[in-house]
Amino acid sequence: MSRPRPFDVFLTTGFYSGYSPFAPGTMGALVATLLWLVGYWLMSFWTLQIVTAFCIVLFTLISIQPINRVEKFWGEDPKRVVIDEVVGVWICLLGVPLTTDTTRFWIYVVMAFALFRLFDIFKPLGIRKMEALHGGWGVMMDDVLAGIYGLIVMIVCRWFF
Repeated sequence: MSRPRPFDVFLTTGFYSGYSPFAPGTMGALVATLLWLVGYWLMSFWTLQIVTAFCIVLFTLISIQPINRVEKFWGEDPKRVVIDEVVGVWICLLGVPLTTDTTRFWIYVVMAFALFRLFDIFKPLGIRKMEALHGGWGVMMDDVLAGIYGLIVMIVCRWFF
């Protein structure tokens, strides 16, 4: 086999968003946010929360082996692998509250996106240590932790505002 499997490429590149020549991680998170927004408009809030949580677990688990396989072709933790950003931003989006206030809704969506990217880029509070895990686990878990930290900040902000 001289190149990765097409499904592995589709999945690990976040539905091909990882091929963006500019900031592939940000593009992966943006595509994931747009997919979440489509879900927001198509289903009830609580259904969306359940579907999002299910997708976080599903995509985390089914991505590990494909990441391991594409790393054989693209090297360790390649920039075009952005399924980890997809999962991470979905974790943060769990913190968007049920609200009828459109402005408040958009503030929280943008906050979820921005918080995830900040935690993902700067990797504070042990996030960088997660990269020490080998293969797909290391690729996924630092972004999962960045998403969890972003979600915690979102929840704290909701308490005060």
